[in-house]
Amino acid sequence: MAKKPRARRTPELQLARWKWVGKGPNNRVLSGEMVGSSKAGISAELQNQGITVQKLRKKGSLSGRGRINANDVMVFARQMATMIRAGIPLLQAFQVVAESLKKPAMVALVQQMMTQVSAGSSFSDALSRHPKHFDRLFVNLVEAGEQAGALDQMLERIATYKEKTESLKGRVKKAMWYPSTVMAIGIGVTMLLLIKVVPEFESMFESFGAELPAMTQMTVNLSELAQQYWLHAVGAVIAGVLLLKEGIKRSPNIAYRFHFFLLRIPVIGDILHKSAVARFARTLATTFASGVPLVEGLETSAGATGNKVYERAVHQARHDVATGQQLHFAMRMTNQFPALAVQMVSIGEEAGSLDAMLNRVADYYEEEVDNKVDALTSLMEPLIIVVLGVLVGGVVVSMYLPIFNLGSAL
Repeated sequence: MAKKPRARRTPELQLARWKWVGKGPNNRVLSGEMVGSSKAGISAELQNQGITVQKLRKKGSLSGRGRINANDVMVFARQMATMIRAGIPLLQAFQVVAESLKKPAMVALVQQMMTQVSAGSSFSDALSRHPKHFDRLFVNLVEAGEQAGALDQMLERIATYKEKTESLKGRVKKAMWYPSTVMAIGIGVTMLLLIKVVPEFESMFESFGAELPAMTQMTVNLSELAQQYWLHAVGAVIAGVLLLKEGIKRSPNIAYRFHFFLLRIPVIGDILHKSAVARFARTLATTFASGVPLVEGLETSAGATGNKVYERAVHQARHDVATGQQLHFAMRMTNQFPALAVQMVSIGEEAGSLDAMLNRVADYYEEEVDNKVDALTSLMEPLIIVVLGVLVGGVVVSMYLPIFNLGSAL
């Protein structure tokens, strides 16, 4: 059986930033920068604008350097909305946005989409070819905007949605990372004392020839263990983290159990609960208000929750809605959504203002997350000080106890 010929990969577009100097109408001297793949292409583009090029030099290559994040995508959506609202044609809007961007990877992405649109693709089709950077929500809303002739409004709505969701993610990350980072530093300082400082004191104590206090002896024993096994412990922690990350990536069951465990952590779990509900409500409100069918909006909202437990619950609700159930009843049947959220969605369905009520749900739970994070930060600060005092202070005090005892004996 003949093998199928392998599809040829399209070569990556090599882009560069070019600095030019030329003359425009009435022999006015003009200068500027443009992004393009070749000197000839830049010259032709400037010639089309009525500019005679006198000097043209490459400033540097833009071949995909840097990492594109959600903030870059949000800025791109906001800029494209402004350009289109001003009546600038789509291709020219791409060009203007590309020239204003500083991150090479983002410039290359915009140039690739501009090339695809100029070859006959729609804006939404060009976006769908880059799923790593533009999710289904982005593509669906742009497609709806193209069909309704309201592309600028949809892009503005996407940018606003991205701003709110990224702000919420930032608050949740703050709740997760702040205490863990401080505690890791405290444990690291304690290990440094046990491995490097305590052995120096131990050699001094041996010269005394006296019995060490119990607290000091315990610290010395911990120091000996730390010196022998610290490398093994660090290796085990790193290996455990890597295995967990790989397991979450490869196994949906492990990912579900890990997210389920996170939801059960005191205080942190409550923040994650409210964050998932807020992201679900915000995403569904955005899609529903944009004319996307409810069932399809639920499919998009499932992935936006950021938690596998809620993602499975939304998929279950989507199945129930597809079979004719009302959304609030389907949400109640999952046993995951808070009663307040279910009740507000029920009122929205009855009043025919589901999108507005979902936005209120999102606003309420985003504010709850904000308050919880502030409360957690206030609670953790004294707790962290106490723990660090016990860890570091305990080691220091135990090392000075024999010296105090020796002084009192003398």
